[in-house]
Amino acid sequence: MRGGDIHVIGASCAKSAIFGSGAWVVSRHPTQLVFKATTTMAPSQIERRTIFSEKTLTKKGLCPVTVIQGQEPAFESHSLYYELHGSGPEKILCVMGLNSSSFGWQHQVEHFGPLEKYSILVFDNRGVGHSDAPRGPYTTSGMAEDTITLLDYVGWTEERQLHVVGVSMGGMVAQELATRIPRRIASLVLAVTSAGGHIWNNLPPWKGLSTLARRDPAVVAQMVMEMVLPLSWLAEPSTTDPKVSNREAQTRLYLSRLLITRKQTLMGTLSQMAAGLSHRVTPERLRQIANDIPKIVLVTGDEDNLVPPERSEWIKQCMGPNVKLEKWEHTGHALQIQRPEKFNALVERVIDESRGS
Repeated sequence: MRGGDIHVIGASCAKSAIFGSGAWVVSRHPTQLVFKATTTMAPSQIERRTIFSEKTLTKKGLCPVTVIQGQEPAFESHSLYYELHGSGPEKILCVMGLNSSSFGWQHQVEHFGPLEKYSILVFDNRGVGHSDAPRGPYTTSGMAEDTITLLDYVGWTEERQLHVVGVSMGGMVAQELATRIPRRIASLVLAVTSAGGHIWNNLPPWKGLSTLARRDPAVVAQMVMEMVLPLSWLAEPSTTDPKVSNREAQTRLYLSRLLITRKQTLMGTLSQMAAGLSHRVTPERLRQIANDIPKIVLVTGDEDNLVPPERSEWIKQCMGPNVKLEKWEHTGHALQIQRPEKFNALVERVIDESRGS
């Protein structure tokens, strides 16, 4: 994009939008956001802005993964950005999916953060958001090792302490976590995910790949909405603002996250895709996970255009009768966004059942 190019996006607020090495300044208009490319900004101006409330924030920062793991700092050096909200005894770890930042857990942080019973830890995987993007390709096992380093860093190390919630590729990382630290996990929610296998089973749809060539935030936002949410639901009135459709409300929310997130590098994008493509957990490992973790629930949407419900059904088949599978009707890939109340209630129920409540 040339400096000075302008893009108009329907919305009702005005802020400064920062994308990676450059910036977007948003000028006020009665009904629109006007995005205008400007000059490069210093790193100190673009790092670690957040959408989450400081009222529930317990701790945030960068976990120096490379230093803790004792790796050579060179080009593989990286740190993970994280935020910890709440201070309750039930500790929820949320692992986000492909090329998405921790801001995708907004509804969950807003729900669990203020409750005395819970602590919720969200973070940006390597290659996205405020975390570093070391040279790839990445693997889900390597990203799981990152996550274990973060858990140790914040002191979440006790037996049966963790309630792990993984969505999409985050569910793949969660599977790898469950094979590495099973004694630390009390419950596991695997949402819209896959055990992998043949690479062609893990390929994203062409529409997903084509977003890599798009630079207009307005165009990208619409492509993403149509990939992760059902078209019929997007056309319905928003429950938070009946004057607008779900499409407009979710587009505003998506763009508001982009406003304060560093633009993902091509290295980060492709390396995370490599992790998803190469992921594979065998039926034997899935059965072992089911034996090791006290409570496991799979959840998928019947209108998921990215990870078909059959992937969750396969995991269920391998894990056996003690693992429950829920298939939500008229629900797409981003179910924690489309149905936040139902998703949060599911997590609460799984936690209670893991404790015998």
